[in-house]
Amino acid sequence: MQALYDVPAPAKLNLFLHITGRRADGYHLLQSVFMLIDWCDTLHFERRPDCAITREDLGPPLPEMDLVLRAAHALQSATGCTQGAHIGVMKRVPAQAGMGGGSSDAASTLLALNRLWGLNLSRQALQKIGLTLGADVPFFLCGTNAFVEGIGETITPLESAQQLQQARFAVVKPAAGLETKAIFSSPNLKRDSECATILGFAATHFDFGRNDLQPVAEALCPDVKQALRWLEQRGLQPRMTGSGSAVFAQMPHAVDLEDAPGDWQVSACDNLMVHPLAGWASNEN
Repeated sequence: MQALYDVPAPAKLNLFLHITGRRADGYHLLQSVFMLIDWCDTLHFERRPDCAITREDLGPPLPEMDLVLRAAHALQSATGCTQGAHIGVMKRVPAQAGMGGGSSDAASTLLALNRLWGLNLSRQALQKIGLTLGADVPFFLCGTNAFVEGIGETITPLESAQQLQQARFAVVKPAAGLETKAIFSSPNLKRDSECATILGFAATHFDFGRNDLQPVAEALCPDVKQALRWLEQRGLQPRMTGSGSAVFAQMPHAVDLEDAPGDWQVSACDNLMVHPLAGWASNEN
């Protein structure tokens, strides 16, 4: 059986996140820049001789029907593919962190199985399938850092003139997690931020804007506030990513990250200019 080993699924950070309104169906309208980092899950794929999809948890146990399995079944259903796969998942990116770990796993699954099964679907076709799995999945299929709008479905890759500088970041995931629904349903959430532009973001990059979800998250989860203060005490300017509970800060200088509480996950990460699997799907329709 043919196998593909060590396929990465990188996490993301939201450099800013503004809520600009709310649709009639209740979904919030947002603007953000999603940036890939080198904190990754690893997925292993092996083709099965039948059409079955099986999963092996190589790290922490996952839900019975996680986004990896859902992505594989969605690709089978969309294409009528009769091939199967055995998927091993080494989970490293923390859950309930706002880092997109599950969505990234789904995107890497679509990319890997598209190649393993010889389907030759375009990036756009994979993004259409990915959107049925979650709003963040299409971003991880686009191949690069991007300006994201709407409910997450409008993705504008950052061009060379707007592209981010190479930088290093401290990323902290405290023990407690956060449910996205609890934040977005809060009456205290700011929902009327002015619309930003890519050019406005490009003028300041890592210092641009704020995370509109952060004040609500701090009120719901004291661990978020504690993690932010811990980074501030090291001379950094932190903010929360996504709907939390992970927080991050650019590290313009070396910082000692060794004395964090024992139940926190702390990592010094580099940003990525392109997704490691960016060349695994074409841009042809």
